[in-house]
Amino acid sequence: MKKFISFLCIPILFIMMDIAFAHHANEKYCFDCMHKYKIGNKKNDTYEFQFDLQTTVFVNYRNSIGRIQTNDLSKLVEEQLKDKKTGLVSYILFENNKILVDQNRKSKYRGPYPSHSVGKSLVSLVTGYALCGGYINHTVFDRIDYPTVVGTLYENQKLIDLLNMQAGDDEIIGDRLYGKDNPIKGKSPNTNTIPIKKVMKKYFKDKDGLEPGKYFNYSALTTNVIMNYVIYKTGDDWKKLLHKVFVEDAKVAKRVYFGKTLNKQKVGNRKSGEYGRYSFYADRYDYVRIANMIMNHWKNDTCVGKYLKTMYENRVDRQHGEYRNNDGNHNAAQTYGGQFLWDAIGLEDRPILMMDGFAGQQVVIDFNNNRIITIHSTDRHYDYYSLVYLPLGADATYTDKNSKPSNSSVLESLDPAREITQDNKKKCREYVNETGFVLKSC
Repeated sequence: MKKFISFLCIPILFIMMDIAFAHHANEKYCFDCMHKYKIGNKKNDTYEFQFDLQTTVFVNYRNSIGRIQTNDLSKLVEEQLKDKKTGLVSYILFENNKILVDQNRKSKYRGPYPSHSVGKSLVSLVTGYALCGGYINHTVFDRIDYPTVVGTLYENQKLIDLLNMQAGDDEIIGDRLYGKDNPIKGKSPNTNTIPIKKVMKKYFKDKDGLEPGKYFNYSALTTNVIMNYVIYKTGDDWKKLLHKVFVEDAKVAKRVYFGKTLNKQKVGNRKSGEYGRYSFYADRYDYVRIANMIMNHWKNDTCVGKYLKTMYENRVDRQHGEYRNNDGNHNAAQTYGGQFLWDAIGLEDRPILMMDGFAGQQVVIDFNNNRIITIHSTDRHYDYYSLVYLPLGADATYTDKNSKPSNSSVLESLDPAREITQDNKKKCREYVNETGFVLKSC
Protein backbone atom coordinates (compact mmCIF):
# COMPACT_ATOMS: atom_id res chain seq x y z
CA MET A 1 0.00 0.00 0.00
CA LYS A 2 2.83 2.40 0.92
CA LYS A 3 4.53 1.64 -2.40
CA PHE A 4 1.30 2.39 -4.21
CA ILE A 5 0.86 5.70 -2.40
CA SER A 6 4.47 6.66 -3.14
CA PHE A 7 4.06 5.70 -6.77
CA LEU A 8 0.88 7.74 -6.98
CA CYS A 9 2.42 10.80 -5.36
CA ILE A 10 5.24 11.09 -7.89
CA PRO A 11 3.07 11.83 -10.96
CA ILE A 12 0.85 14.10 -8.87
CA LEU A 13 3.93 16.07 -7.84
CA PHE A 14 5.03 16.48 -11.43
CA ILE A 15 1.53 17.53 -12.46
CA MET A 16 1.55 20.18 -9.72
CA MET A 17 4.98 21.37 -10.83
CA ASP A 18 3.75 21.62 -14.42
CA ILE A 19 0.77 23.67 -13.33
CA ALA A 20 3.02 25.96 -11.32
CA PHE A 21 5.31 26.60 -14.27
CA ALA A 22 2.40 27.06 -16.67
CA HIS A 23 1.01 29.85 -14.55
CA HIS A 24 4.33 31.50 -13.71
CA ALA A 25 3.89 30.69 -10.02
CA ASN A 26 7.55 29.76 -9.58
CA GLU A 27 9.19 32.72 -11.33
CA LYS A 28 11.66 33.44 -8.52
CA TYR A 29 13.15 29.97 -8.87
CA CYS A 30 13.05 30.20 -12.64
CA PHE A 31 14.86 33.51 -12.61
CA ASP A 32 17.72 31.93 -10.70
CA CYS A 33 18.01 29.10 -13.20
CA MET A 34 16.91 30.69 -16.47
CA HIS A 35 19.00 31.87 -19.37
CA LYS A 36 18.72 35.64 -19.69
CA TYR A 37 19.95 38.76 -21.45
CA LYS A 38 21.83 40.85 -18.88
CA ILE A 39 21.44 44.56 -19.54
CA GLY A 40 23.68 47.11 -17.84
CA ASN A 41 25.80 46.71 -14.76
CA LYS A 42 25.13 46.48 -11.07
CA LYS A 43 25.77 50.22 -10.93
CA ASN A 44 24.96 52.41 -13.93
CA ASP A 45 24.96 56.14 -14.62
CA THR A 46 21.47 56.48 -13.23
CA TYR A 47 18.54 58.85 -13.20
CA GLU A 48 18.28 60.17 -9.64
CA PHE A 49 14.82 60.70 -8.21
CA GLN A 50 13.61 63.62 -6.19
CA PHE A 51 11.65 62.52 -3.15
CA ASP A 52 8.80 64.52 -1.68
CA LEU A 53 7.18 61.81 0.40
CA GLN A 54 3.75 62.74 1.65
CA THR A 55 2.34 61.44 4.90
CA THR A 56 -1.17 61.99 3.59
CA VAL A 57 -2.53 61.84 0.07
CA PHE A 58 -6.24 62.59 -0.12
CA VAL A 59 -8.13 61.26 -3.14
CA ASN A 60 -11.54 62.86 -3.54
CA TYR A 61 -14.20 61.14 -5.67
CA ARG A 62 -17.96 60.99 -6.11
CA ASN A 63 -19.81 58.02 -4.69
CA SER A 64 -22.81 56.33 -6.32
CA ILE A 65 -25.20 59.10 -5.27
CA GLY A 66 -22.94 61.96 -6.36
CA ARG A 67 -21.50 62.91 -2.98
CA ILE A 68 -17.83 63.69 -2.51
CA GLN A 69 -15.90 61.10 -0.50
CA THR A 70 -12.24 61.04 0.46
CA ASN A 71 -9.66 58.27 0.63
CA ASP A 72 -6.29 58.66 2.31
CA LEU A 73 -4.12 56.97 -0.31
CA SER A 74 -0.95 56.86 1.83
CA LYS A 75 -2.79 55.28 4.74
CA LEU A 76 -4.56 52.80 2.47
CA VAL A 77 -1.26 51.65 0.91
CA GLU A 78 0.23 51.20 4.37
CA GLU A 79 -2.77 49.15 5.53
CA GLN A 80 -2.70 47.00 2.40
CA LEU A 81 1.01 46.23 2.85
CA LYS A 82 0.51 45.25 6.50
CA ASP A 83 -2.45 43.02 5.69
CA LYS A 84 -1.06 39.53 4.98
CA LYS A 85 -4.22 38.66 3.07
CA THR A 86 -3.30 41.07 0.29
CA GLY A 87 -0.70 40.38 -2.37
CA LEU A 88 0.67 43.93 -2.42
CA VAL A 89 4.47 44.09 -2.27
CA SER A 90 5.38 47.54 -3.60
CA TYR A 91 3.58 50.80 -4.41
CA ILE A 92 5.17 53.92 -5.91
CA LEU A 93 3.42 57.14 -6.90
CA PHE A 94 5.56 59.41 -9.09
CA GLU A 95 4.34 62.80 -10.21
CA ASN A 96 5.98 65.84 -11.79
CA ASN A 97 9.46 64.31 -11.38
CA LYS A 98 8.95 63.55 -7.70
CA ILE A 99 8.17 60.36 -5.78
CA LEU A 100 5.26 61.17 -3.47
CA VAL A 101 4.42 57.68 -2.14
CA ASP A 102 7.02 54.93 -1.76
CA GLN A 103 6.13 51.88 0.32
CA ASN A 104 6.99 48.18 0.14
CA ARG A 105 7.29 45.05 2.24
CA LYS A 106 9.55 42.04 2.22
CA SER A 107 8.55 39.15 0.01
CA LYS A 108 10.06 36.37 -2.01
CA TYR A 109 10.41 39.01 -4.76
CA ARG A 110 13.26 40.92 -3.17
CA GLY A 111 14.58 42.04 -6.50
CA PRO A 112 14.78 42.06 -9.30
CA TYR A 113 11.00 42.17 -9.52
CA PRO A 114 9.29 40.09 -12.22
CA SER A 115 7.26 41.91 -14.85
CA HIS A 116 5.25 38.97 -16.14
CA SER A 117 3.12 40.37 -18.98
CA VAL A 118 4.30 43.93 -18.36
CA GLY A 119 7.28 42.61 -20.31
CA LYS A 120 5.06 42.36 -23.41
CA SER A 121 4.75 46.14 -23.38
CA LEU A 122 8.50 46.55 -22.95
CA VAL A 123 9.06 44.37 -26.03
CA SER A 124 6.96 46.91 -27.93
CA LEU A 125 9.10 49.72 -26.53
CA VAL A 126 12.24 47.98 -27.80
CA THR A 127 10.52 47.45 -31.17
CA GLY A 128 9.90 51.20 -31.37
CA TYR A 129 13.58 51.79 -30.75
CA ALA A 130 14.49 49.28 -33.48
CA LEU A 131 12.25 51.10 -35.96
CA CYS A 132 13.67 54.50 -35.00
CA GLY A 133 17.21 53.14 -35.13
CA GLY A 134 16.77 51.93 -38.71
CA TYR A 135 17.15 48.27 -37.86
CA ILE A 136 13.66 47.62 -39.18
CA ASN A 137 13.50 49.28 -42.58
CA HIS A 138 9.74 49.44 -42.95
CA THR A 139 6.76 50.94 -41.15
CA VAL A 140 4.54 49.12 -38.68
CA PHE A 141 1.90 48.88 -41.40
CA ASP A 142 4.15 46.82 -43.68
CA ARG A 143 4.66 43.07 -43.64
CA ILE A 144 7.51 41.49 -41.71
CA ASP A 145 10.36 39.74 -43.48
CA TYR A 146 11.29 36.99 -41.07
CA PRO A 147 12.71 33.66 -42.35
CA THR A 148 11.88 31.84 -39.10
CA VAL A 149 8.13 32.15 -39.70
CA VAL A 150 8.15 31.33 -43.43
CA GLY A 151 5.56 28.65 -44.12
CA THR A 152 3.59 29.43 -40.97
CA LEU A 153 0.49 31.52 -40.34
CA TYR A 154 2.78 34.34 -39.16
CA GLU A 155 4.50 34.67 -42.55
CA ASN A 156 4.27 38.13 -44.12
CA GLN A 157 2.01 39.47 -41.41
CA LYS A 158 1.80 43.20 -40.87
CA LEU A 159 3.80 44.28 -37.84
CA ILE A 160 0.84 46.34 -36.59
CA ASP A 161 -1.36 43.23 -36.52
CA LEU A 162 1.20 41.43 -34.38
CA LEU A 163 1.60 44.42 -32.09
CA ASN A 164 -2.18 44.66 -31.69
CA MET A 165 -2.62 40.93 -30.98
CA GLN A 166 -4.57 40.39 -34.20
CA ALA A 167 -2.42 37.68 -35.77
CA GLY A 168 -5.29 35.33 -36.61
CA ASP A 169 -3.78 32.54 -34.48
CA ASP A 170 -6.97 32.09 -32.45
CA GLU A 171 -7.50 28.39 -33.25
CA ILE A 172 -4.05 27.33 -32.02
CA ILE A 173 -3.15 29.59 -29.12
CA GLY A 174 -4.39 32.51 -27.08
CA ASP A 175 -6.95 33.87 -24.72
CA ARG A 176 -9.84 34.26 -27.16
CA LEU A 177 -10.71 30.55 -27.34
CA TYR A 178 -8.63 28.97 -24.59
CA GLY A 179 -8.62 31.52 -21.78
CA LYS A 180 -4.80 31.35 -21.47
CA ASP A 181 -2.11 33.29 -23.28
CA ASN A 182 0.79 30.84 -23.68
CA PRO A 183 -0.05 27.08 -23.88
CA ILE A 184 -0.79 25.50 -27.27
CA LYS A 185 -4.58 25.07 -27.43
CA GLY A 186 -4.85 26.02 -23.77
CA LYS A 187 -3.04 22.93 -22.50
CA SER A 188 0.68 22.43 -22.95
CA PRO A 189 3.43 23.08 -23.71
CA ASN A 190 4.12 26.58 -22.50
CA THR A 191 5.48 28.42 -25.56
CA ASN A 192 7.58 30.68 -23.32
CA THR A 193 9.84 27.72 -22.65
CA ILE A 194 10.50 26.71 -26.27
CA PRO A 195 12.79 28.46 -28.78
CA ILE A 196 10.84 30.27 -31.46
CA LYS A 197 12.19 28.16 -34.34
CA LYS A 198 11.10 24.95 -32.64
CA VAL A 199 7.64 26.34 -31.87
CA MET A 200 7.14 27.35 -35.50
CA LYS A 201 8.37 24.04 -36.91
CA LYS A 202 6.42 21.81 -34.54
CA TYR A 203 3.12 23.63 -34.08
CA PHE A 204 2.66 26.26 -36.80
CA LYS A 205 4.22 24.86 -39.97
CA ASP A 206 1.77 24.89 -42.89
CA LYS A 207 -0.99 26.12 -40.57
CA ASP A 208 -3.60 28.59 -41.69
CA GLY A 209 -5.15 31.06 -39.34
CA LEU A 210 -8.07 33.43 -39.27
CA GLU A 211 -7.88 36.71 -41.14
CA PRO A 212 -5.11 38.83 -39.56
CA GLY A 213 -6.29 42.17 -38.25
CA LYS A 214 -9.85 41.00 -37.66
CA TYR A 215 -10.02 39.59 -34.12
CA PHE A 216 -8.18 40.51 -30.94
CA ASN A 217 -6.50 37.44 -29.44
CA TYR A 218 -4.20 37.96 -26.46
CA SER A 219 -1.25 35.60 -26.95
CA ALA A 220 2.21 35.33 -25.40
CA LEU A 221 3.56 33.74 -28.56
CA THR A 222 2.66 36.77 -30.66
CA THR A 223 4.86 38.90 -28.42
CA ASN A 224 7.69 36.40 -28.66
CA VAL A 225 7.39 36.45 -32.46
CA ILE A 226 7.80 40.24 -32.36
CA MET A 227 10.73 40.06 -29.95
CA ASN A 228 12.60 37.46 -31.93
CA TYR A 229 11.92 39.33 -35.16
CA VAL A 230 13.65 42.35 -33.61
CA ILE A 231 16.53 40.09 -32.51
CA TYR A 232 16.82 38.84 -36.08
CA LYS A 233 16.73 42.36 -37.58
CA THR A 234 19.26 43.84 -35.14
CA GLY A 235 21.69 40.93 -35.43
CA ASP A 236 24.90 41.61 -33.56
CA ASP A 237 23.48 44.92 -32.31
CA TRP A 238 20.70 43.32 -30.23
CA LYS A 239 22.44 43.81 -26.89
CA LYS A 240 23.60 47.26 -28.01
CA LEU A 241 19.97 48.19 -28.62
CA LEU A 242 18.91 46.93 -25.19
CA HIS A 243 21.74 48.95 -23.63
CA LYS A 244 20.54 52.05 -25.49
CA VAL A 245 16.95 51.66 -24.27
CA PHE A 246 17.44 50.80 -20.63
CA VAL A 247 20.90 52.02 -19.64
CA GLU A 248 21.49 55.11 -21.80
CA ASP A 249 17.93 56.45 -22.03
CA ALA A 250 16.00 55.07 -19.06
CA LYS A 251 19.14 55.31 -16.90
CA VAL A 252 18.30 52.30 -14.74
CA ALA A 253 20.27 52.05 -11.50
CA LYS A 254 20.74 48.28 -11.50
CA ARG A 255 21.08 45.55 -14.07
CA VAL A 256 17.82 44.58 -15.80
CA TYR A 257 17.04 41.39 -17.68
CA PHE A 258 15.00 39.89 -20.50
CA GLY A 259 14.51 36.15 -20.31
CA LYS A 260 15.53 33.49 -22.80
CA THR A 261 13.57 30.33 -23.45
CA LEU A 262 13.97 27.70 -20.74
CA ASN A 263 13.94 24.51 -22.79
CA LYS A 264 16.76 22.27 -21.56
CA GLN A 265 17.18 20.41 -24.83
CA LYS A 266 20.13 21.13 -27.06
CA VAL A 267 18.86 23.88 -29.30
CA GLY A 268 22.00 25.74 -30.18
CA ASN A 269 24.16 28.46 -28.73
CA ARG A 270 22.10 30.76 -26.53
CA LYS A 271 24.80 33.41 -26.67
CA SER A 272 23.39 34.33 -30.08
CA GLY A 273 20.28 33.52 -32.06
CA GLU A 274 16.55 33.83 -31.49
CA TYR A 275 15.84 32.76 -27.93
CA GLY A 276 13.95 35.83 -26.79
CA ARG A 277 11.21 35.63 -24.19
CA TYR A 278 9.32 38.73 -23.09
CA SER A 279 9.77 38.00 -19.36
CA PHE A 280 11.50 41.05 -17.85
CA TYR A 281 13.08 41.70 -14.45
CA ALA A 282 14.14 44.94 -12.82
CA ASP A 283 14.46 46.78 -9.53
CA ARG A 284 11.21 48.40 -8.34
CA TYR A 285 12.61 51.90 -8.85
CA ASP A 286 13.85 51.03 -12.33
CA TYR A 287 10.30 50.29 -13.49
CA VAL A 288 9.54 53.92 -12.59
CA ARG A 289 12.64 55.07 -14.48
CA ILE A 290 11.53 53.16 -17.58
CA ALA A 291 7.99 54.57 -17.31
CA ASN A 292 9.39 58.08 -16.87
CA MET A 293 11.46 57.64 -20.03
CA ILE A 294 8.33 56.54 -21.92
CA MET A 295 6.49 59.62 -20.66
CA ASN A 296 9.33 61.91 -21.77
CA HIS A 297 9.35 60.34 -25.25
CA TRP A 298 5.62 60.97 -25.54
CA LYS A 299 5.70 64.55 -24.30
CA ASN A 300 8.77 65.53 -26.34
CA ASP A 301 7.41 63.94 -29.52
CA THR A 302 10.61 62.06 -30.24
CA CYS A 303 10.73 59.29 -32.84
CA VAL A 304 9.92 56.76 -30.11
CA GLY A 305 7.22 59.13 -28.85
CA LYS A 306 5.67 59.19 -32.33
CA TYR A 307 5.81 55.39 -32.38
CA LEU A 308 3.88 55.30 -29.07
CA LYS A 309 1.32 57.77 -30.42
CA THR A 310 0.95 55.64 -33.56
CA MET A 311 0.16 52.68 -31.31
CA TYR A 312 -2.43 54.77 -29.49
CA GLU A 313 -4.02 56.08 -32.69
CA ASN A 314 -4.27 52.56 -34.12
CA ARG A 315 -5.51 50.80 -30.98
CA VAL A 316 -8.23 48.21 -31.39
CA ASP A 317 -11.28 47.08 -29.49
CA ARG A 318 -10.26 44.24 -27.18
CA GLN A 319 -13.67 42.61 -27.70
CA HIS A 320 -13.62 41.76 -24.01
CA GLY A 321 -16.66 40.10 -22.52
CA GLU A 322 -16.77 42.28 -19.41
CA TYR A 323 -14.76 45.31 -18.37
CA ARG A 324 -14.21 45.87 -14.68
CA ASN A 325 -12.63 48.73 -12.79
CA ASN A 326 -11.71 46.82 -9.65
CA ASP A 327 -9.15 44.12 -10.42
CA GLY A 328 -6.38 45.41 -12.67
CA ASN A 329 -5.45 47.27 -15.84
CA HIS A 330 -6.07 44.18 -17.97
CA ASN A 331 -9.77 44.10 -17.17
CA ALA A 332 -10.29 47.85 -16.97
CA ALA A 333 -8.88 48.61 -20.44
CA GLN A 334 -11.29 48.65 -23.36
CA THR A 335 -8.68 48.93 -26.11
CA TYR A 336 -5.26 47.54 -26.97
CA GLY A 337 -2.60 49.15 -29.09
CA GLY A 338 1.01 48.14 -29.65
CA GLN A 339 1.17 45.71 -26.69
CA PHE A 340 -0.21 48.45 -24.41
CA LEU A 341 -3.58 48.75 -22.70
CA TRP A 342 -5.61 51.93 -23.21
CA ASP A 343 -8.98 53.50 -22.45
CA ALA A 344 -9.81 52.31 -18.96
CA ILE A 345 -13.57 52.50 -18.50
CA GLY A 346 -14.52 56.02 -17.61
CA LEU A 347 -11.09 57.43 -18.40
CA GLU A 348 -11.29 57.65 -22.18
CA ASP A 349 -10.97 61.44 -22.18
CA ARG A 350 -7.17 61.37 -22.28
CA PRO A 351 -4.32 58.99 -23.21
CA ILE A 352 -3.40 56.81 -20.25
CA LEU A 353 -0.92 54.03 -21.07
CA MET A 354 -1.33 50.92 -18.93
CA MET A 355 0.65 47.73 -18.50
CA ASP A 356 -0.53 44.66 -16.62
CA GLY A 357 1.19 41.45 -15.55
CA PHE A 358 0.25 38.16 -13.95
CA ALA A 359 -0.45 38.34 -10.20
CA GLY A 360 -1.27 42.04 -10.33
CA GLN A 361 1.84 43.84 -11.62
CA GLN A 362 0.81 47.34 -12.76
CA VAL A 363 2.51 50.21 -14.54
CA VAL A 364 0.35 53.24 -15.39
CA ILE A 365 1.42 56.43 -17.17
CA ASP A 366 -0.99 59.37 -17.22
CA PHE A 367 0.68 61.62 -19.80
CA ASN A 368 -1.53 64.68 -19.34
CA ASN A 369 -0.95 64.77 -15.60
CA ASN A 370 2.71 63.72 -15.43
CA ARG A 371 1.78 60.83 -13.18
CA ILE A 372 3.14 57.29 -12.89
CA ILE A 373 1.88 54.51 -10.62
CA THR A 374 3.72 51.19 -10.26
CA ILE A 375 2.60 48.16 -8.28
CA HIS A 376 4.30 44.83 -7.63
CA SER A 377 2.40 42.00 -6.01
CA THR A 378 2.32 38.26 -5.42
CA ASP A 379 -1.37 38.06 -6.35
CA ARG A 380 -4.27 40.35 -7.23
CA HIS A 381 -5.80 40.44 -3.76
CA TYR A 382 -5.31 44.13 -3.15
CA ASP A 383 -7.53 47.18 -3.63
CA TYR A 384 -6.75 48.07 -7.25
CA TYR A 385 -9.80 50.33 -7.43
CA SER A 386 -8.57 52.60 -4.63
CA LEU A 387 -4.83 52.36 -5.34
CA VAL A 388 -4.89 52.89 -9.11
CA TYR A 389 -8.31 53.55 -10.57
CA LEU A 390 -9.59 56.27 -8.25
CA PRO A 391 -6.30 58.23 -8.22
CA LEU A 392 -6.46 58.39 -12.02
CA GLY A 393 -9.99 59.75 -12.14
CA ALA A 394 -10.43 61.90 -9.07
CA ASP A 395 -9.04 65.20 -7.79
CA ALA A 396 -6.22 64.74 -5.31
CA THR A 397 -4.85 66.97 -2.56
CA TYR A 398 -1.50 66.19 -0.96
CA THR A 399 -0.88 67.20 2.61
CA ASP A 400 2.27 66.79 4.67
CA LYS A 401 2.36 67.25 8.44
CA ASN A 402 5.18 69.77 8.14
CA SER A 403 3.82 71.84 5.28
CA LYS A 404 0.74 73.64 4.17
CA PRO A 405 -1.79 71.74 2.04
CA SER A 406 -1.25 72.09 -1.67
CA ASN A 407 -3.49 71.19 -4.59
CA SER A 408 -2.25 68.62 -7.04
CA SER A 409 -1.95 69.56 -10.67
CA VAL A 410 -3.18 66.17 -11.75
CA LEU A 411 -6.45 64.39 -12.06
CA GLU A 412 -8.57 67.22 -13.36
CA SER A 413 -11.13 64.96 -15.01
CA LEU A 414 -13.57 65.50 -12.17
CA ASP A 415 -14.62 68.74 -10.55
CA PRO A 416 -15.80 68.03 -6.99
CA ALA A 417 -17.64 71.33 -6.87
CA ARG A 418 -19.66 70.62 -9.99
CA GLU A 419 -23.35 70.33 -9.42
CA ILE A 420 -25.24 67.38 -10.85
CA THR A 421 -28.20 68.97 -12.61
CA GLN A 422 -31.56 67.43 -13.47
CA ASP A 423 -30.54 67.29 -17.14
CA ASN A 424 -27.66 64.91 -16.54
CA LYS A 425 -28.84 63.28 -13.30
CA LYS A 426 -30.16 60.10 -14.93
CA LYS A 427 -27.13 59.69 -17.18
CA CYS A 428 -24.73 60.18 -14.29
CA ARG A 429 -26.52 57.69 -12.15
CA GLU A 430 -26.29 55.07 -14.87
CA TYR A 431 -22.57 55.78 -15.33
CA VAL A 432 -21.85 55.73 -11.64
CA ASN A 433 -23.27 52.23 -11.39
CA GLU A 434 -20.57 51.06 -13.79
CA THR A 435 -17.55 53.06 -12.75
CA GLY A 436 -17.99 54.19 -9.16
CA PHE A 437 -17.60 57.88 -9.96
CA VAL A 438 -18.92 60.53 -12.30
CA LEU A 439 -16.98 61.87 -15.26
CA LYS A 440 -17.20 65.39 -16.57
CA SER A 441 -18.93 63.99 -19.63
CA CYS A 442 -22.04 63.52 -17.51
